Amino acid sequence: MENQNPPSYFNRPDLANRFIETEEPYPSLSDHHDYEPNLEFDDTELQTSVAIADAAIIEEEKSGDGGFDYLESPVSDGTIEENFEEELVNAPISGPYSIINSANEYDEDEDFSDVSQYGIVEVVGDDTYGRKIITVTACKLPNNNQLDHQRLLRYLTNTLDMFVEQDYSLVYFHYGLNSKNKPSLAWLWQAYRAFDRKYKKNLKALYLVHPTNFIRIIWNIFKAAISVKFGRKIMYVNYLHDLAQYLNLDQLNIAPSILEHDQRLVQKLNKIPRPGLLNLSHKETVPAAEVPDEPLPTKQFGVSLSFIKEHNNMDVIPPIVRQCVEFLSQPDALETEGIFRRSANVTLVRETQTICDRGELVDFKGNVHLAAVLLKTFLRELEEPLLTYELYDDIMQFQSLPKDKRPWHVKILILERLPEDNYQLLKYIVCFLSKVMDRSDLNKMTSSNLSVVFGPNLIWSPNNQLSLSSIGPINMFVDFMLTHWDQIFII
Repeated sequence: MENQNPPSYFNRPDLANRFIETEEPYPSLSDHHDYEPNLEFDDTELQTSVAIADAAIIEEEKSGDGGFDYLESPVSDGTIEENFEEELVNAPISGPYSIINSANEYDEDEDFSDVSQYGIVEVVGDDTYGRKIITVTACKLPNNNQLDHQRLLRYLTNTLDMFVEQDYSLVYFHYGLNSKNKPSLAWLWQAYRAFDRKYKKNLKALYLVHPTNFIRIIWNIFKAAISVKFGRKIMYVNYLHDLAQYLNLDQLNIAPSILEHDQRLVQKLNKIPRPGLLNLSHKETVPAAEVPDEPLPTKQFGVSLSFIKEHNNMDVIPPIVRQCVEFLSQPDALETEGIFRRSANVTLVRETQTICDRGELVDFKGNVHLAAVLLKTFLRELEEPLLTYELYDDIMQFQSLPKDKRPWHVKILILERLPEDNYQLLKYIVCFLSKVMDRSDLNKMTSSNLSVVFGPNLIWSPNNQLSLSSIGPINMFVDFMLTHWDQIFII
């Protein structure tokens, strides 16, 4: 069927000309959701649009960096639509672009080493909202004759399956997609259909970095099948320094070619990143005009355990951790479904962090998810992970150990090699999480689920990167620690 009610800018010559004649960023497509999309999809549109999309790719390749046209990033108020979207497009597609249902039917033990070696998909930490970040990088896609895109889809599905039960964000780096490595439109549509409601409902933000005309064309093709609610989750980011307001760029393993491309864009438009943001070409922090030499004595976020202990008149447990745990230990909080899976309003989280860093008591006002996010944020922002850099390599070996060796291995690491202050805080948190697990029939937080949430916040590599290959050992180690906590810790 023909698309009805197209976005208003397609009927305005002045805006339409911008898509063709200028190099200035385009208005965000997210700003044009005042129409109700059709929830039907005619695959003839795919077939007739392949040539158009291919032409867009070729035109972008010919134009080079200087000729790329970019979409404008929307202004966010710090909140994301929380309601789950309705089910999308259930009817199957016929013809040459039919869905291959086996995309979701993968073997859990399937070896994806041939796909993972490219680093196309990575899990890199949490964003400022407390949501897990998953990146997809187009420039890392090899030539089509070197990669089975069906396996890539199963690999992506397998990766997301570890995180879809909690809120998460996707970052797609578009630069580097070309005619030699781009998947077909049929595959893109198949991927969208493969990621059903289970994957879409907890996806809270999809950042499209360095989007070009090709993104606009794909949107125009698929817009009839994309709900308004899902469309609101899409955020267009023209420059990496704009992405910094949502994510810690140091966590992202950004390819050098993307950094160079972004620098060219910034220089071309005479845009200079704001002071205090990341100098992406050298991975160094640009000093702000006025930065205090020393943090507030009462500061608890982003400092070391020794600093907190010295300045906050505490025994072992940081005040904010004790406040969060005591609040979350109440029956109503413990029984909250998805207690550590949901995100909280980023403005409220930052305001509460400021209150805490001033040495004041925090009033959670009954907000369970605020307390849960603050606890995870505290652990994630420590100068050194609670399980320390020294233990990282040993934890990475945990998965390969024989089962009868694992208890001894864990006890050695935690009881003998972990600093005393780290041990006492870890014991305090794990004992609390045991209470969470006791109510897993209500809150749905098993040891496995908690390990996915807390693992990356308890240990990460010295280079601050979290690769997919490290997730398995980390989660398995934390899961074992939570399951056998009463045998590991001296109570």
